[in-house]
Amino acid sequence: MTLADRPISGRLPDFPWDKLTSYAATARQHPGGIVDLSVGTPVDPTPQVVQDALKAAADSHGYPVTIGKVATRQAAIDWLARDHGVTGLGLDGVLPVIGSKELIASLPLHLGVGPGDLVVYPELAYPTYEVGAALVGARTLATDSLTAIGPERPRILWLNSPSNPTGRVLPVEHLKKVVDWCRDRGTLLVSDECYLECAWEAEPISVLHPSVCGDSHEGLLAVHSLSKRSNLAGYRCAFVAGDPAVLGELLAVRKNLGMMVPDPIQAAMVAALGDAQHAKEQHAVYAARRAKLQAALAHAGFAIDNSEASLYLWGTRGESCWDTVAWLAERGILAAPGDFYGPAGAEHVRVAFTATDERVDAAVARLTA
Repeated sequence: MTLADRPISGRLPDFPWDKLTSYAATARQHPGGIVDLSVGTPVDPTPQVVQDALKAAADSHGYPVTIGKVATRQAAIDWLARDHGVTGLGLDGVLPVIGSKELIASLPLHLGVGPGDLVVYPELAYPTYEVGAALVGARTLATDSLTAIGPERPRILWLNSPSNPTGRVLPVEHLKKVVDWCRDRGTLLVSDECYLECAWEAEPISVLHPSVCGDSHEGLLAVHSLSKRSNLAGYRCAFVAGDPAVLGELLAVRKNLGMMVPDPIQAAMVAALGDAQHAKEQHAVYAARRAKLQAALAHAGFAIDNSEASLYLWGTRGESCWDTVAWLAERGILAAPGDFYGPAGAEHVRVAFTATDERVDAAVARLTA
């Protein structure tokens, strides 16, 4: 059977969250109800400034354009410059997309990656990097070591800093080394930076920052999402920035596929990127939840590794992650097992602190009882 003869679903890894069903059922039986810390979905209100912008743009009778409005792309440029020191981006260096997961999953296909090509992603990684490669039949390698890649030239190398699931932040020196390595080999470097503003004990930096890439964005893309920063997961708005030549290729494909961000959503993006106050307030809310859960997990015997950024605590009790998931479920708490993200996570769990204050307090009480 050739690749073309196989059902697409047969090329994909199993959907990991299906394995949590029985543990979720156990957690729901707790007298105080389930505290679901397995998925990092926002629970707080979408900022009013964003809702108002969406409503004001509701009369949207014409088709949007794939390239996005000038105002949308300029808002992304201004935000990256103002808050993250990224310089040198022009309007042809930004493309709005329909949520970052869509972009990540479709990128290999849209850039012509195929069977025999190599896609590299972190040893512990968001599963969608593998999914995007599997859809096109590409080979994959999960590693944090450039040496492990050997003499091959990957078509795409993914970075994720801050990391999902570990919260690890890569230092400038390491980012620069990876940029140089990829440029030497003609490999496209794509940096997933969706948690860039969710920092607690480190200062994440974009791969597009001049201290990392110099005065050129050649061979580089950075993916950004408004889901975490601005509670916009339901709006499905994100953007990719970087090398205009690569973005031009993406744009040409996406035009033909009709992949357009709706104009009202783009108006919401402009409002969200232009307003720093709501992001600061949400950051403070998450910081408080994180501190409570971190202390409670330590009280319950967990060691917390990395976790200096992102919306998760990466914890271990020195046992199988599934034993830990079961232990938490008996207390009405649902966490994500670390092996969802690769074999190296076999003794860790990922604990999100995106639940409401009331649910976080319930988890704290159960962990410290």
